[in-house]
Amino acid sequence: MKASVFALALLCASPVFAQSPPAEAAREAQHMDNLATLLDLNSAQKAQVQTILQAEHAKMKAAFEQAKASGTKPDWQQMKALHQQLQQETLQKLAPVLSATQLKKFQVLSQMHAHFHHGHGGPAPAATTPPAQS
Repeated sequence: MKASVFALALLCASPVFAQSPPAEAAREAQHMDNLATLLDLNSAQKAQVQTILQAEHAKMKAAFEQAKASGTKPDWQQMKALHQQLQQETLQKLAPVLSATQLKKFQVLSQMHAHFHHGHGGPAPAATTPPAQS
């Protein structure tokens, strides 16, 4: 279990910068390999899960592009609602592909990733006060 959590932490902790397509493809392939290991996916499941996750990513990207093209910036609540809707669709698509145990693990990993990736999982930053001058 510790190895799984450590592997997930390493997976999530890697910085995500604008990357060239080959580097991005390699990063996505490594991410999928890590996910397959953590969920104990067979090759058929791995291919199906990859297709489902790529579709989710494409939908989210299209939503961002549509908002950008319209000149409006969706607020945080709108983006959160869209993200939750896409997550539910993804879980529904994954349900027939994964076992109940694998699906539960996927949900836990997704939650951990979201909290870690968006900075909700760490401690609050310490407040700093300037030193008193005498």
